[in-house]
Amino acid sequence: MTTKEILDHHWDAFTTQDLDMVMEDYDEGSVVITNMGTFRGLDEIEGLFTNIFDEFSQAGSTAELEMEEIEGDTAYIVWHGETPDNDYAFCTDTFRIEDGVITMQTFAGDVQPK
Repeated sequence: MTTKEILDHHWDAFTTQDLDMVMEDYDEGSVVITNMGTFRGLDEIEGLFTNIFDEFSQAGSTAELEMEEIEGDTAYIVWHGETPDNDYAFCTDTFRIEDGVITMQTFAGDVQPK
């Protein structure tokens, strides 16, 4: 799959809170770096998304993609969202995608409690 196809798959999985679908994008060597910590391998990444989906599955939650840039095996997105608990005013993710797998991801965001 291309970088664009993996990115689209990942965003669809994220916005529908489909944990099985999102985990298809990673393997045991994947790493996700955030301000909440670094998550390595499938178990830790699954735990991260379980917590995120607990919040974003609440009624009234939104996540909207503002932009994406793709350069070879690297993708960058900017998005914003809202949950009953937090405003996600400005969020970015950067992905390195190799052989159809997100091998490295970073996240940064302006997340403010309501």
